[in-house]
Amino acid sequence: MSIKIPDHLKGLSDSEVKKSQQLYGDNAIKNEHKSTWFGMLFDILKEPMTIILIVVSVIYLLVGDFGEAAFMFVAILALTGISFYQDTRNQKALEELEKLNEPLSSVVRNGHLIEIPTHEITVGDLCVTEEGKMINADGKIVHSNDFSVNESALTGESMSVFKDVEKPQIYSGTLTVSGLAFFEVTAIGSQTELGKIGTSILSIKEEKSPLQLQIEKFVKGMAIIGIVVFLLVCLVNYIQTKDIISSLLSGLTLAMSILPEEIPVAFTTFMALGSWKLMREGIIVKKSSVVETLGSTTVICSDKTGTITENSMQLKAIYDFKTDAIFEENQFHNKTISELIEYAMWSSEPVPFDPMEKTLHHVYETTQNDVRANYQMFHEYPLSGKPPMMTHCFKNNENQQIIAAKGAPEAILQVSNLSDQQKEHLRNVIRDFGIKGFRLLGVAKSTFNSNYFPKHQQDLPFELLGFVVFYDPPKKGINEVFEKIYNAGIKVKVITGDNPETTMSIANQAGIIHAEDCITGSEITQLSEKELLKVANEKVLFARMFPEAKLAVVKALKEDGEVVAMLGDGVNDGPALKAAHIGVAMGEKGTEIAKQAAQLILTNDDLGKLVVGIAAGRRIYTNLKKAVQYIISIHIPIILIVSLPLFLGWAFPQIFTPVHVIFLELVMGPTCSIVYENEPLEKNSMNEKPRPMTETFLNWKELSTSIIQGIIITLGLLFVYQYTYQLGGNEEKTRAMVFTTLIFSNVWLSLTNRSFYYSLWSSFKNKNNLMVGVTILTLLMLFAILYIKPISLFFKVSSLNLKELGIAMLVAMLSVLWFEVYKWIKLRRKIQ
Repeated sequence: MSIKIPDHLKGLSDSEVKKSQQLYGDNAIKNEHKSTWFGMLFDILKEPMTIILIVVSVIYLLVGDFGEAAFMFVAILALTGISFYQDTRNQKALEELEKLNEPLSSVVRNGHLIEIPTHEITVGDLCVTEEGKMINADGKIVHSNDFSVNESALTGESMSVFKDVEKPQIYSGTLTVSGLAFFEVTAIGSQTELGKIGTSILSIKEEKSPLQLQIEKFVKGMAIIGIVVFLLVCLVNYIQTKDIISSLLSGLTLAMSILPEEIPVAFTTFMALGSWKLMREGIIVKKSSVVETLGSTTVICSDKTGTITENSMQLKAIYDFKTDAIFEENQFHNKTISELIEYAMWSSEPVPFDPMEKTLHHVYETTQNDVRANYQMFHEYPLSGKPPMMTHCFKNNENQQIIAAKGAPEAILQVSNLSDQQKEHLRNVIRDFGIKGFRLLGVAKSTFNSNYFPKHQQDLPFELLGFVVFYDPPKKGINEVFEKIYNAGIKVKVITGDNPETTMSIANQAGIIHAEDCITGSEITQLSEKELLKVANEKVLFARMFPEAKLAVVKALKEDGEVVAMLGDGVNDGPALKAAHIGVAMGEKGTEIAKQAAQLILTNDDLGKLVVGIAAGRRIYTNLKKAVQYIISIHIPIILIVSLPLFLGWAFPQIFTPVHVIFLELVMGPTCSIVYENEPLEKNSMNEKPRPMTETFLNWKELSTSIIQGIIITLGLLFVYQYTYQLGGNEEKTRAMVFTTLIFSNVWLSLTNRSFYYSLWSSFKNKNNLMVGVTILTLLMLFAILYIKPISLFFKVSSLNLKELGIAMLVAMLSVLWFEVYKWIKLRRKIQ
């Protein structure tokens, strides 16, 4: 690390750290509301399906059907086990994400500066914080440099507060706005001022996403229908049989068939595993439900520096105002520009952290006589103004003063003593450099002998020295990334603090389309609400943007119905990152405040990973829809086969018992929540426009498709029922035929619903080993039920010969594969 540690600061030793950690514990606020394994188990046992199974088990025990009761208890264990496994796996995935989300903190230990996970900070530690970093413990400053903090998290006051050894107290959760400080930790975790507040904050529940609410509404609706049908079936059966136990079992069987408890399980699994898979790709998702939103992204608002460009900030040239000459890299030793280089360095932070300031310090120490140790800063003006500038004042033991300023070229021109003609000439110089993609900083000096400095730096008399010229090249492969983004139907906006000419040049080099026009932050602030909506929609480049202007553009785009992903890495990106639907921070070069404000973090600062995230969002959303449609389609025949024979007064009214329904539930659960989650991205998915966020999860067309699929499967099952009965089949034979046909239909349905657009044969090209595994296991269990005598007796079915299996398979194929013909016709129409 490049931060220089003052000689007198050594920090704790390893033994002192261990002793303090034993005494004070971790630097973390304990979440009392976090799920324990007992809590998760209790939540599973509260589920309606589990309650029904327990009731059915008790009824079987009361009437002496111990075999059925035992199977029900095994089913309870199996379903609870599957749910518990999924919940623990989901929680484990989310805990892994939490670990990655934890920021690293800089501490001095044994005289060396190291980075540690924030929870390892202990009382007595010597921590370091710098611009853009969150302070992660309460402490007292022991050494500082141009240090100010924003304490709005605690006080609500938005203005920055300067701190030093005279005003030493700083607090966890506050943000370093400028400078650098070493502070000794006085309180950690729940003992910090924020921790005392934070304990109560942990009890606040996160808001549910629109998709989550839609799914919950659907499941609740089905649960109400289940209760009504349960009562109706109980009544009808009791009227017919006068047997209360039989009536309860029939009603509970139907209630089990109606409850789509797999849907919320599938949603949780898809989101948690989706987040976990993205984590392995280098994308940290701080809130799993944001994965669903990713696929809906319609606009990407990107910062330029460090996002589109490398943020390497190479000093390429120096423009000297006195000689009106440009000096290239190999001429930096020229004495003509020595004063300009010196003042550019003095105007930077004494301990630099910004890439440009680091470069200026390096150029100074390699080209000039280094006198930094002889001077001390005695007054400063932090970065301020629109456009911004900063001023530092130094003096040595002989009371010789240096007053140096740097900032946006326009800001330095405004404060320098120049004629209109000189300003016009300099603006042309700035424009010429900007067109080539260079970034400029103006450098000026001041002579001011009074000890009473004016309140504003702009009131000092300045003499322009010239410009330092940096080049920050676009990242390699960025053109291909933007091409993929455009192919996915997503718009791109560049929102940066840089000047219009440089922004335009870099945008063109990066392959951003419609980059020929630009608007600035100051112009944005002059617009009415209606005008801002129009400009935000039409413009692509936004230059000289400050935090309020960035925030205004993001809000305008959201107001216009766009789903906004905002990319940034700096402190000034924080408000816009927080306001966007999806805030995306850079993991390597991003500031702590940017990471705190964002919902996604790209660990290696690769914008291409955002495209991976968008593709994953589209895949997860599409596959979740497939899973839900599959659940609806297969539940309909189960519901109707359980109820219709009873209502129509057919020979075998209880063709399915709770045993058969539970077996089907055990097959459907893994298929919808594990197999479909593993489905790869469909061909051409990233060449289609994003889905509207306002779109209902299942529109009437999609819902009707699932209902039709379910009804046609039901017709096939009713045909098999009557066919077998008419040929003299008894209850066991009829049940075996209907049950086998339904299992075959389930297998074909799970395969054909892999895509609602491409054919089943095309889907086979998409490798999904889980689909193969679950299908084989399902068929093996079916054959065990049919041909292993004790199991077939328990399920009350008889074995089937080859002809009967063939009929069941043929009916299942006809009941499901008609949809392949429908897909083929739909595809042909689209091609024509």
